[in-house]
Amino acid sequence: MIVARRQLVPALLTAVFAIVALGIVPAHAAPAKFQFFPWYGYGNFAKNVNVEDESMFGANLGMTFAKYVGIQGHLGYSTTETIHGFTSYAVTPPPVPSPEEVKLMHYGFNLVVNLRPSAYVNPYVLAGWQEGRFEFENEDSVPKPRYINGWELGAGLTVRLTKMLRIRAEFRDALWKFKPGTPLPAGEDATDNQFYTAGLEFSFPSGSNDDAEVAAVVAPVDSDNDGVPDAQDQCPGTPPGTTVDARGCPITTDADNDGVPDAQDQCPNTPAGTVVDARGCPKDTDNDGVPDNLDECANTPAGVAVDAKGCPQMVDADNDGVPDDKDLCPFTPANAKVDKDGCPITLSEREIELLDKGRITERNIHFETAKWDILPESRPVLDEIGAILIQWPRLRIEVGGHCDARGSDAYNLDLSNKRAAAVLDYLVSKYPSITRDQYSAKGFGERVPVATNKTVEGMAQNRRVEFKVLNTEELTKERERRRLMQQGEGGGR
Repeated sequence: MIVARRQLVPALLTAVFAIVALGIVPAHAAPAKFQFFPWYGYGNFAKNVNVEDESMFGANLGMTFAKYVGIQGHLGYSTTETIHGFTSYAVTPPPVPSPEEVKLMHYGFNLVVNLRPSAYVNPYVLAGWQEGRFEFENEDSVPKPRYINGWELGAGLTVRLTKMLRIRAEFRDALWKFKPGTPLPAGEDATDNQFYTAGLEFSFPSGSNDDAEVAAVVAPVDSDNDGVPDAQDQCPGTPPGTTVDARGCPITTDADNDGVPDAQDQCPNTPAGTVVDARGCPKDTDNDGVPDNLDECANTPAGVAVDAKGCPQMVDADNDGVPDDKDLCPFTPANAKVDKDGCPITLSEREIELLDKGRITERNIHFETAKWDILPESRPVLDEIGAILIQWPRLRIEVGGHCDARGSDAYNLDLSNKRAAAVLDYLVSKYPSITRDQYSAKGFGERVPVATNKTVEGMAQNRRVEFKVLNTEELTKERERRRLMQQGEGGGR
């Protein structure tokens, strides 16, 4: 292409577009609008153009003369490289095979026809003239920029976000034709080169009606969202939900006459005479759930359960006469005599053993032979022990399994571990207050005998389950408490 043609055609085409557009604009048409469309895109080039496909960036600048018609110019830039040296161009010396870096500038002008200009989604088509300018990094091979130009067709889509902002995507097909005599692989046939672009389009009104159109686009500022613009609002900062008059000031209505306007009253229809808080709800100074006007026990401590009168409600789960918040033994058996702390005064043999020795030793818990399944006749024994242990919620207990010397040491140790774990599993499942945080299970095998393993009687003594107290200091406190009680310093029921 000669330079004169390259410069003249776009200029003539732009003039033609302008004349056509102005010719079809009715006299009463709205003022023109400008569009600025910065974009990022991708260029897909024909093989005989001899450059790699590459991403591009650039911008469009357009003007809409009428509702459906406008013109636009575009400019894009990319850095890519050739595929086969310079075989698309007639150059001397012969082409080099290695790729070379090339800078591409693509620009052109188009006539744009909008298909649905008033809709939120507006498809459009375009046609015009374009040109590509190729500047090669290796100036020794190609010292001057090369130009390819031709017609351009395309289509696009805009999605309106506001009156001045749209999402826009566009496709353009640039028809490039090499000058006659260009060697293969370029040849002389026209090539299709696609450009895909997307970005945000900004629209600006023009002419004497700019202020009016911008005012129609930009909504009046209403900081407190009461429906009255700030410029007319005589009561700014109105609370959300408040009903206001034309001046933006609250319309005061108070249906239940509690002193809180209905717009802010979260508890409408409050009974007459009820003292309310800022929300219009009955005031409850001690936060016990009973309004002050009904609360017969004001200033109840936080967390204390109260009755309908707002007075502390005594909760006594084991019915021993000692409220749960003061009961040191909250699971006392029914009808048991307790002291002032809610603990039994009369102890069973196993409780005495626990208190005196720090453990309960039980030899009547039986398992299936060579297994750790608890036999049914042993469950009442475990139930009795569990009922004792839950009365001492502050104790930490180790459930220990012990065997006689029959079998190997490793076998006995494994079996005793499993049997101790089975006992603990049973207690945890039967008594929810027994937790694995306080209780543990451990097997000792034959390693801690209490009698000889050479006789039947001795082996029977060694086969046992022990419930051992790990924090014996709690037992020391209980012994001292009972000593004081026996001296008349304690009380009972």
